[in-house]
Amino acid sequence: MKGTEALALALRRSADRCYAVPGYPVSGIAAATGAAITTNEKVALEYALGDSLAGRRAAVVVKHVGLNACADPLVHATAQGLRAGVVVIVGDDVRAVASDVTQDSRYYGEIAWAPVLEPDGEALAPAVEAAFEASEIFSRVAIIRVTPDLLDADVPETSAPRSDRTGSLADPGLTMAGRRQASDQRTRAMFAWSRSSPLNRFSGGTVGAGPAGGASRAVTVYPPPADPEALALTREIGRPFLCEHRLLVPPEPTGDPERFSSRGHCRTFCRDCPFHPVFAILRERRMQAICDAGCAILAMNPPYRVGIATYGLGSSVAVAATGTGVALTGDYALLHSGLNALIDVYECGLPLLCIVLANNRMGMTGGHPVPDILRYIAWADPVVCAADDVEALRRVLVPPRQGPCTVVVEGTCPEGAHHEILEYRDL
Repeated sequence: MKGTEALALALRRSADRCYAVPGYPVSGIAAATGAAITTNEKVALEYALGDSLAGRRAAVVVKHVGLNACADPLVHATAQGLRAGVVVIVGDDVRAVASDVTQDSRYYGEIAWAPVLEPDGEALAPAVEAAFEASEIFSRVAIIRVTPDLLDADVPETSAPRSDRTGSLADPGLTMAGRRQASDQRTRAMFAWSRSSPLNRFSGGTVGAGPAGGASRAVTVYPPPADPEALALTREIGRPFLCEHRLLVPPEPTGDPERFSSRGHCRTFCRDCPFHPVFAILRERRMQAICDAGCAILAMNPPYRVGIATYGLGSSVAVAATGTGVALTGDYALLHSGLNALIDVYECGLPLLCIVLANNRMGMTGGHPVPDILRYIAWADPVVCAADDVEALRRVLVPPRQGPCTVVVEGTCPEGAHHEILEYRDL
């Protein structure tokens, strides 16, 4: 069978859901897996992260330029964690056959501290399962890089038993700096994983990666899979990635990750924040939200702790649609990069309560003005409530049932106010 067919077969076995934005050279994979086609690649990865939070493995199929659109949630996931495995299949059009630019997507492994695998024909199915396992073991997205040379080649049919693991979200007691430190500790273990992977076959001579020939074989191409000497002479499709990264070492140990309890304080909303009633109702009803970057992210901290995860600006809508069902976003975050997801959610009819905190300002970036969000989402027929209308908020802030519902909560931030610094207690 062809590489495209073999890869699609492996994905159907190892993944519970698959999303894609087709394009050469991965259009065949998207079709053969029956992947759901999304508005853009970022939305696809966010849907996959939501599935992960709900315990479902998910794959995302994109071409190389599409991976660029995934960068924000891809990097955030490394520090914030996940549960079930998430794997991105990225097809690199290395000769610009049907693209306006070439790219070597393996470099995203270093940017996101994410495991990258580049299988040959004999390792396709085992590599797919290994990628899902690595995603779960290290609680981050894994990447499989393929090229037309592999997808168009005749390859043997292989299989690999599915072995689900369980990843984890970042400890809510860790500060954001602490979450990075904790993910660095897992990254060190990831280096050992690559060195010990049975997918790699080193027997001397030239090392091949992906479809490139060689007496030895490297499949876990990031982190470095062998001693620098063994990787000195490699054959690769694209840039000399393995040669450039053969001297790479894992992050240095930094001691225990920073916790709120050891730091002694945490940030929360301004004392006179108009949106306090929203967070209080969510907490009272034990509704778990996906938070956007911005002021909404403070809902993950005491005293409310209604947010369970965040994957970057504009990410809450799609992640929540396949995850907890409740998105907590700001008007700026929605305009920044959440609108594509909201369009897709409404097109698909997914159950989602999207709560938009509309204060007409960029609360985390200096208070710059934001256009009125209602003119851009009128098509969603949003429910509009005043932030101090508690009775109305109680009527509309309910768990989603059949389809999406957008609630715009309007409030005015007090001039000159600042986020509160609270003495931290492990509540």
